[in-house]
Amino acid sequence: MSARYRKLRQHDYLEHILDAIRLARSYIEGLSKDDFLADRKTQQAVILNVVVIGEAATQLANEYPAFVDQNTELPWKQMRGMRNRMAHGYFEINMNIVWDTVQDAFPTLERQIAAIHRSDS
Repeated sequence: MSARYRKLRQHDYLEHILDAIRLARSYIEGLSKDDFLADRKTQQAVILNVVVIGEAATQLANEYPAFVDQNTELPWKQMRGMRNRMAHGYFEINMNIVWDTVQDAFPTLERQIAAIHRSDS
């Protein structure tokens, strides 16, 4: 695999994370927590994007461990762990945690990934 191709794939994974963060945030924009907790369709859409984030983080960790090691400010382990919980423990997902993650953690994560994505281009 060429160095250029590897760089493009790394860039793509970062873009997948950014897109998924933005989609998840857009799905709950204007909703109250109670609205979100009552809206299964929105919950499923958000969960899908949490899984995408975790999967992209897993691919980055597997294919680009040096990149992950250089960006220790990002919650790589938590992104992968949340993906695993969503994918393998579907009937035990705590929607309060999903809400809190999208509301509280995603804005910071989006800024961090966007900064790395820009500097990585």
